[in-house]
Amino acid sequence: MDNLLLGFSIVVTPANLLYCFIGAFLGTVIGILPGVGPLATIAILMPLTVKMDVTSALIMLCGIYYGVAYGGTATSVLLRIPGEASSVVTCLDGYMMARKGRAGPALTIAAVGSFIAGTVGTIAISYASPPLAKLVFAFGPAQYTALMLTALAAVTYFSGGALLKALLMIGFGLTLGCIGADPMTLEPRLTFGSLDLVGGIDLTPLAIGLFGFSEILGLARQPLAKLRIIPPPRTLLGFLPSREETRRSAAPVARGTVLGFLVGVLPGGGAMLASFLSYAVERKFCPKPEEFGNGAVEGLAGPETANNAGTSGALLPLLCMGLPANAVSAVLLTAFMVHGVAPGPAMVERQPEIFWGLIASMYVGNVMLLLLNLPLIGLLVRILEVPRAYLSPLILLFCVIGVYSSGGTAAIVVAVVFGFLGYQLRRMDFDLGLLILAYVLGPILERSVRQALTISGGDARIFVGDAISIALLAAAAGFLALALWPHRKIAFRDAD
Repeated sequence: MDNLLLGFSIVVTPANLLYCFIGAFLGTVIGILPGVGPLATIAILMPLTVKMDVTSALIMLCGIYYGVAYGGTATSVLLRIPGEASSVVTCLDGYMMARKGRAGPALTIAAVGSFIAGTVGTIAISYASPPLAKLVFAFGPAQYTALMLTALAAVTYFSGGALLKALLMIGFGLTLGCIGADPMTLEPRLTFGSLDLVGGIDLTPLAIGLFGFSEILGLARQPLAKLRIIPPPRTLLGFLPSREETRRSAAPVARGTVLGFLVGVLPGGGAMLASFLSYAVERKFCPKPEEFGNGAVEGLAGPETANNAGTSGALLPLLCMGLPANAVSAVLLTAFMVHGVAPGPAMVERQPEIFWGLIASMYVGNVMLLLLNLPLIGLLVRILEVPRAYLSPLILLFCVIGVYSSGGTAAIVVAVVFGFLGYQLRRMDFDLGLLILAYVLGPILERSVRQALTISGGDARIFVGDAISIALLAAAAGFLALALWPHRKIAFRDAD
């Protein structure tokens, strides 16, 4: 409680409250805009926050991350367009509720469920962080090696796509992470004689190219169509769900909160997998599964709650272990490092004002998002009525500004190259998130392997020298075996 009070004393300053609101608001807007996503947004804003106070910058960037889920709900319910991949399931029953004249209750159930999930997830982080941080102090280079291998094996399994494509993306990401000077000998690797590559490929142009430029290319090829927005209620009473809708949503919200948080903690889990799994679970529990896809309250409440709980859960390993659970948290990890903060047990012990300030900002941010979304949702979705001919160049302009501020003209060239590459990979159904995650984890894995071998004098038995390493390597082998199993079933595939 003393630590939380410390965090709230930092957040309630006018500057931090303002940046918390900016992050929540930007997250909502980005969630409403289909395809932009938090990853490219955080990558664009990261270099622009270098001159800001460290705590304020991280509060704003994290606010964008957990605020996106709220905005994605509005477009799914009112337009049947998922603002985010994790909101795909909401299109099924949320939109059908809106078609039946229940748009207001659908938005309220989703917003309140998201608020409960975000708050409970933040409470769980508050209480789980100190003991988990102490546990991580027992990790040495060998244990971190096993942990990174387990994370990569887990994201391979949970990717849900073709195994070969997942492995190719992970291999490509690890290769990109090796470009530049060797961290121990300073010999250039994979630079092909280019001085611009000696420092490696920066994450900002890489992420903006893969997720920002490639999305703009995709939008340019889509036919223009006028959006048909189902108008939300004009009065507060129109947002209130009926007693029956409230009763039917209570249990799915509770189950989605627990399931989403646990899935979010897993490497490769996150909000999207949590929402799909929750949809499958609720369809099994529902006494009338035939209603799913036709406006079932359970099909909206469970996945939307799990979506936000998964976002909160993904922050736990990032803050306590320095381990990103998905692509967005991998970019957040880089943002921490840009500001000179190394997330993990050292941050909990040595920089408690930053750690607990972030935790407290999540409590405040969830309240802001609840108060922001319901009254202003009708206004916010009007953003989608802006013609694509104006919207796409504006997004492109922000992308170019973000890339140029991080590395000048050379960074823009890198972003353009990866923009075209990312567009082609998307068309072939490759998961670009795996590439980013492997790119961030690769240098950590390499450093841990080489440190462990240096300590042991080249003896590889150090990687199986204690129970923690053996357990983690066994888990990695288990995930790979499941991924190779020819008849494996992914729950979120069954949810379609």
